[in-house]
Formats: sequence, C-alpha cells, structure tokens
Amino acid sequence: MNEPKSLFLTDNSLGIATDLYQLTMAAGYFEQKMQDIATFELFVRQLPKNRSYLVTAGLEQALHYLAHITFSPETIQFLRQLPIFNRVSQKFFEYLRSFAFTGSVYAMPEGTIAFAEEPLLQVTAPIIETQIVETYLLSTINFQTSIATKASRVVYAAQGREVIDFGTRRAHGPQAGVLAARACFVGGCKGTSNVFAAHELGMPAVGTIAHSWVMAFENEQDAFCKFHEIFPDNTTLLIDTYDTLAGARHAATIGKKLKGVRIDSGNLSELSKEVRKILDTEGLHHVKIIASGDLNENRINDLLKTGAPIDSFGVGTEMVTSKDAPALGGVYKLVEQEHGGKVIPKMKFSKDKLTYPCKKQVYRIIDEAGNFAKDVIGLQGEELGGISLLIPVIKNGKICYNLPAIPEIQHTTSNNLAHLPEPFKRLTDAETYPVTKSQGLEAKRNEAEKILRNINIP
Repeated sequence: MNEPKSLFLTDNSLGIATDLYQLTMAAGYFEQKMQDIATFELFVRQLPKNRSYLVTAGLEQALHYLAHITFSPETIQFLRQLPIFNRVSQKFFEYLRSFAFTGSVYAMPEGTIAFAEEPLLQVTAPIIETQIVETYLLSTINFQTSIATKASRVVYAAQGREVIDFGTRRAHGPQAGVLAARACFVGGCKGTSNVFAAHELGMPAVGTIAHSWVMAFENEQDAFCKFHEIFPDNTTLLIDTYDTLAGARHAATIGKKLKGVRIDSGNLSELSKEVRKILDTEGLHHVKIIASGDLNENRINDLLKTGAPIDSFGVGTEMVTSKDAPALGGVYKLVEQEHGGKVIPKMKFSKDKLTYPCKKQVYRIIDEAGNFAKDVIGLQGEELGGISLLIPVIKNGKICYNLPAIPEIQHTTSNNLAHLPEPFKRLTDAETYPVTKSQGLEAKRNEAEKILRNINIP
C-alpha cells in the first residue's frame, strides 16, 4: 500500500515548485551558453474590479524561497527522466545540483499601498536564475497581495471594530489557509482561527464554539454552562443553533463572566439589536456581540448603516478567497538585459500587454498634510523627489533586509492607508489614484521601441 502524501512543500522541493517551461527555458539558456544578467519586474497591469489600491504582501515568503531554493538529487533525477529533457546535456543537471540564487532584489516592503503598473518586486540575476524563480514569486506575491487587499477593505468597512479571520476551512487548501491568515493580518485583522498560523507567526488565536457543541448536549443551557465551567474566563457562546433570542437569554444566565455572544445566521441587524436589549436588561453591557456568516465588506457596511450594535466580525470565505476578485493578474516581465558589456532595454509590443523597459523606481509624492498626492514610475536613479518605494532586500544572493515582525507589517498597512485620501479608499466608486510615468522613462520607452521594432519586425 502506498504511503499517503501531504504535498506540503519543503525546502528540498523548492527547485521544482515551478512551471515546467521555466526549466525548459533554463536548459535552453544553459545549452546556448547565455549567461547575461537580466532584470525582471513583477507588477499588476490592471487593478481588479472594485479595487482602487493594493496592499503588498508575500515578500517574506518570496525571500525565504530565494534564499533556500535548491534542487535535491531526487528532484534532479525526476527531471532527467522527463522526455522533454532527453537531448539536454548532463552538464545542465550538474549545474542544477549546485544551483543557488545569486542575484539582487528590490521590493516594496509588505504593507505598502501600491497601484497598477508599479513594480512590486525587481529581480536582477543571471537570466537562468531570473527565469526559474518566476512562477513561485508570482504565486506568493499575487495570492497574499490579493487577500491582504481584500482584508483591508473588510477592516475599512468595520469602522474600527475588530475583524477576525475565520476562513481556513473555506480556503483553497490548508497551505492557502495559512498564507491567507497571514495576509488577512497584514490587511488589518486582529486575529485568526488558524492555530498553525498563530503559532508560526505570533498572531492572536481566536475561537468560540461550534453548533455541534450545543447539539451534543441535551439542551442549550446545559451546553453553555458546561463550556463556561471549562473556560470560565473566556466564555464566548454561539447563540443561534436553535433560536437566537432564546440563546441570548440562556447565555445571559452565565452572568458577569460572559465575554461575548456570536450570531452566525439570520437577519444580523435585527437580531443583534434584540440581543443587545436582552444583554443590557441583565446588566451585561460589557458583553460583546460578534457577527459571522458569509460576511464581506459590503454586507458589513450595510449592517453598520442600519445601526446594528455589532462589536466584532468573524469573516471567512469571502475574505480568504477574495471571492469577488479571486485572482490578481500580476505579471513578471523582462525589462533589461546586459550583453556584450551593454545594457539592452527590453519590452513587449503585444496589444493590451505593452510593457515599459529598464529598471524602474516608484516615487511617491507627499502633499503638505503628509498624505499621498501621486506616484511617478521612473527610471532607477532618476531625481524625481518624493519617497522611493523599492528598497534593496537581497544583494548577491543574501538577504540584506531586516524582516519586520507581522505586527510591524500590519502597522505599515494601517499607516499607509491613513495617508491615502478618503476618495481612493471607498468601497464603491473610488477615485483613481494618479500614477504617471516620468519623462525619462517615456523617452527610454520610445527609444527602445524604435530599436526593437527595427530588429524584430520586417
């Protein structure tokens, strides 16, 4: 009988955590003796619908990958037996045996607010290395940035009330659940139900009880009392298993030790108002009402508009899958290549997918009040004023960046959002933040386009 596999990645398998065509191109570069230094940039062409900004996330996992990527003997043996590599020389596989990332990386720190076309990550290394790492970098940056952005919208809608990640069970697999919990915290959530994420990242672990606990006892009041006996200082009860208002009255018998009640179904606005009355009548003004059940930023916004006295929101499916915009279209494109002692700008002309050449920097211009006024995408090294958003994080294959703890990243997010003017944060009909290209970058693009068109188009 075959032993079951968890399919969780380990450092030994990072080399083949990629698309096959990255490795076939790598083999092609090797056989052609192409050792040019290349620069690729990772960016999002267009923001998803109802998104006016991005919260960058996933850099820490990207750096771990670049610092640890190797090809184990087992994975090299697997590649050698693939038919597509039949004519590839043994020397390529010997190269993979000693493979390590040796390049340099610039990136926006996690929690930075970013916009369409702005490089989030810039990788410079021998072209084989830059090619092999594309898939993993896109995967981790796209996913976590998408979820962190969604979470920030949910937190914004909650207007200062706590938002807790309840989404692991609806995430796209256990690994996605952990990364989603991390990204939700980056986006502003106060805790997670995911115990592994809390353990690994030092985030608050939050949980109550399920309907099954209540159903396992003869009656609801007995279920509540037994739970309180075990957790006398942390009693939060789920009250909608049978009848929400009756559940509230049963919960109230716990008395002053009761910490909170959770409502997971029904008309949350009307029920929360009635539950608040029941609790207040019993002198339990301190007891918090937690709402959950298919919540998102729009539903939370609507609930608070009705005056629902909800103190905290547990958000799951909609947040950890970014259900309304479940995929972020980040791309990773070659922008320049060093060959024969010269730096050659690279760009695409494809319709609707045109790219700008050369290494870039994003300059954020701040107004007199300290708020974000506009961004300028320019050439690296241009003197355009403002704050340079891309900073060095890896030099010569070594991490040169002091990785912040997860609460620091969350603070970066909240600080960035505090300085993003209100019109650009609206849940609907948000204004488009001004992002322009510098004159120097436009000139390089025009120059490169003329040269490359003459070479490539008859």
